[in-house]
Amino acid sequence: MSAPSYAIDVRNLTKRFGDKLVVDHFDVKVPKGKIYGFLGPNGSGKTTTLRMICGLLTPDEGEGEALGYNIRTQALEIKKRIGYMTQKFSFWEDLSIRENLEFVATIYGLDHKKKRVDEALIKLNLDTRQNQLAGALSGGWKQRLALAACILHEPKLLLLDEPTAGVDPKARREFWDEIHKLAANGLTVLVSTHYMDEAERCHAIIYMSYGKLVTQGSVQDVIKGAGLYTWVVQGDRLMDLAAVLQKIAAVKTVAPFGDSLHVSGTDPDSLKAALSPYFEHPGYKWHQENPSFEDVFIRYMADAEDNFQHKGEGG
Repeated sequence: MSAPSYAIDVRNLTKRFGDKLVVDHFDVKVPKGKIYGFLGPNGSGKTTTLRMICGLLTPDEGEGEALGYNIRTQALEIKKRIGYMTQKFSFWEDLSIRENLEFVATIYGLDHKKKRVDEALIKLNLDTRQNQLAGALSGGWKQRLALAACILHEPKLLLLDEPTAGVDPKARREFWDEIHKLAANGLTVLVSTHYMDEAERCHAIIYMSYGKLVTQGSVQDVIKGAGLYTWVVQGDRLMDLAAVLQKIAAVKTVAPFGDSLHVSGTDPDSLKAALSPYFEHPGYKWHQENPSFEDVFIRYMADAEDNFQHKGEGG
């Protein structure tokens, strides 16, 4: 088999549960050795998509390859070559870190078990805690253990489903440092996250909303492609102003950022005209700036909520 150009290349992926369409004709390509962030509101189909990519679920429609293997007909080959980290900690809390890793190595039927476990412990800085019970670990250390277990069999692709949910900022940063080290050695990573700082650490992002692909690309490309224009206002009683601005048709989103509001729209002339009556107000200070990634993310979240209310159903 020739080496694939992409670690993930799926087209038209579709999945229904009963009468609910959860993933709706989804396409994505992830190059080898890159970290892609997978974003979207809860219930948007991200976990279902990850499970189809790694062979745990069979799509109702669509096709594709992971690591060059067909996701429909070669799911077992894919499972041998990927690491999949679920949202919930799924290891044995009454076993030590080392015992957990040894058990996982046994389940995989790996050779050189002690050597693999020793290397994983050192790589994830777990060696000094190897005899500690998993149940006594903090959230950050549990995530390190889960990641160590995922890389024991030397996978070529990691699928991480909100791996740092509930983990403190320092532990999240350290976790991401480890992910970048792994990617630098050729590992491909697709990681779902709700954290903006994490998304901005990815080489590119994929945004999914209620089963559909909304946008993908580098953070800079996504910001540019959103067609968003942002004004920033500082002053007193900003939340009162926000309540007024949210009713203006040209205003797509109003979001507080510290002691200011970010007011965004997609038509720069209409937005400026709508806001101009407030520019001369002595209590406010306005200026225009480039939208941030968080401005764009808030806009897509607002669109998703509008679509949800319009359709009257989730994803």
